[in-house]
Amino acid sequence: MSNSFYDFGRDLLFALPPEQAHNLAIKALSSGYGPRPDIPSGAGLATTVAGLQFANPLGMAAGFDKNAKAVSGLFRLGFGAVEIGSVTPKAQDGNPAPRIFRLPGHRGIINRMGFNNDGHAEVLSRLNGRSFKGVLGVNIGANKDSDDRIGDYVAGITAFNEVADYFTANISSPNTPGLRSLQTRESLKELFERVLEERDRQSVRRPVFLKIAPDLGEEEIDAIAEECAAHTIDGIVISNTTLSRRDVEGARNADQAGGLSGRPVFLRSTIVLAKMRQRVGPDMPLIGVGGIENAETAAEKIRAGADLVQIYSGFIYGGPLLAVRILEGLKDLCAAEGLDNISELRDRKTADYASRSLPA
Repeated sequence: MSNSFYDFGRDLLFALPPEQAHNLAIKALSSGYGPRPDIPSGAGLATTVAGLQFANPLGMAAGFDKNAKAVSGLFRLGFGAVEIGSVTPKAQDGNPAPRIFRLPGHRGIINRMGFNNDGHAEVLSRLNGRSFKGVLGVNIGANKDSDDRIGDYVAGITAFNEVADYFTANISSPNTPGLRSLQTRESLKELFERVLEERDRQSVRRPVFLKIAPDLGEEEIDAIAEECAAHTIDGIVISNTTLSRRDVEGARNADQAGGLSGRPVFLRSTIVLAKMRQRVGPDMPLIGVGGIENAETAAEKIRAGADLVQIYSGFIYGGPLLAVRILEGLKDLCAAEGLDNISELRDRKTADYASRSLPA
């Protein structure tokens, strides 16, 4: 089927309220309906990160498929990895609707979902006994009313260790009050000690990544880098949504509370990515997220220091064939620049981005 067919379908979804459209997309993907494109592959796209083999560097970010209903459908679209969640020990409804808002003129989205999900037991039941043609990440979080938030992350490791290929500890959502305080040095130290201790108890050692916010200062980046190095964390996902409205002021819905994602967060998240790469050195895996909407923006994240990239908002605007278009573009880029592997782009512009001031 042609791109125009899917563009038409996307336009129909955009006529619906955002959360209703999202739920319909998940339902379609979980039912097996949708495109089955020819997925670009080959040695030029394959990579190994944190001991895991990825067919390509493009992943679906957490937040799209919170409850592991559409994993197989997303892999059919070409993603090398799918990260489900965030999942919390107990099911919770999240914040009241409406809680997703489009900023189409800026290709951005504001959400204040609030870790709505079905809880460990229900999500695990959908994954047990399943195998996927790709890398499965489980993004773990804490319940809003938890008396021991770090304990909730530990519980996530215990619950999903048999089905996850890797974990991401999400301490950077702006929509759970107080959650971002876990990014402070002392809280990180306790989080790492307890989570990694539990991980090391398991029969199979799964990589654990940390997902951070883009709204960090230089000293906060320093502290996170130092704690990650001290505890040999397996990688960092950069970044979550931003609270800044610097690039969307005056736009409809820009004054809605929540985290802003999509094109407006690209520069901010890429600067933080590059600064983090300089702090942690060449060996720690970094996953670039924020504002990727085509092959060039994906490549730019890699140039800034990313080993892998993830999309979410770009997929909402770009439609179900976006993953294939990005992978085709990355293959073309390799051919044009004479690269054996897309990873050869890494760090070509790290110094450039890292030298820039963090946006106010």
